[in-house]
Amino acid sequence: MKLLVTGGAGFIGSAVVRLAISRGYSVVNVDALTYAACLDNVANVADSPLYAFEQADIRDRAALDRVFAKHTPDIVMHLAAESHVDRSIDGPGDFIETNINGTYNMLEAARSYWAEKGKPEGFRFHHISTDEVFGSLGETGMFTEDTPYDPRSPYSSSKAASDHLVRAWHETYGLPVLVTNCSNNYGPYHFPEKLIPVVILNALAGKPIPVYGKGENIRDWLFVEDHAEALLTVVEKGRPGRSYNIGGENERTNLELVKTICALLDDKQPLSEGSYADQITFVTDRPGHDMRYAIDPKRVREELGWRPSVTVEEGLEKTVQWYLDNEDWWRALQSRSGVGARLGVKA
Repeated sequence: MKLLVTGGAGFIGSAVVRLAISRGYSVVNVDALTYAACLDNVANVADSPLYAFEQADIRDRAALDRVFAKHTPDIVMHLAAESHVDRSIDGPGDFIETNINGTYNMLEAARSYWAEKGKPEGFRFHHISTDEVFGSLGETGMFTEDTPYDPRSPYSSSKAASDHLVRAWHETYGLPVLVTNCSNNYGPYHFPEKLIPVVILNALAGKPIPVYGKGENIRDWLFVEDHAEALLTVVEKGRPGRSYNIGGENERTNLELVKTICALLDDKQPLSEGSYADQITFVTDRPGHDMRYAIDPKRVREELGWRPSVTVEEGLEKTVQWYLDNEDWWRALQSRSGVGARLGVKA
């Protein structure tokens, strides 16, 4: 079976590519190689006869048509997206163009290809989205697949729009789609503008570790390799037209998370005196910062038999160690535009 993975040089996409090839899938990695992409993320499978790479932008419909015709995939896993909330506050246009218009192009390219092939029964278009489309929770409750959409940022709004497009293409044209909405991912190869790598790398550099507001915002943390496993499970077992929420079952406040990372660094690479936690600095909160996300994964657990295998403590230990062991990877990315600078404060 051949997978076409968009955004396969990104954080989650590369985890899917690596796992799929280890499982014997053929994989076509379609990536525009924008600032957050890195082909080193898939270097360990790049020489596999099961792997092919196409540099193409999902905003370019003609390029997508060429890729479909050349590689004839059985499954589309659509992960390509602009994903950083702070960047979406400063520059929402890129998020509209890629996440909405790009998804439209993907749907139309897939629909055309599917029709030309006689609408094969096994074809799937799997759209990977986020729990941020549901908005913000209070102290109790969890997001389910039936939670009304209530996005609060340009990023989450653009992903909500793309989710609606995918469902509309199923209802209107019969395209066999799957939609998944995940909680916050973390793990190896996480681009160094996101919270966990920022904490690790600022701590190691002796810089302030920024915590937004009072650090009370809560997220459900999902180890990226668990997520990749869940996505392949949905492709293999999910029912067309169905959506599945994928969560880590690991809720933590941002401050708790940061303190855990500091404690791990204290153990693995101790300072001559004091703790990395001494570098924690509270900064002005992000505009429209959602207070709490939490996913109820009952559907994916009961229907498809998936649940996370890694606790947040285990996953953070693996992640911190990976960053300590892979300095060449993250140093090469830190020079890219905006990395390390505070974004999203223009609102």
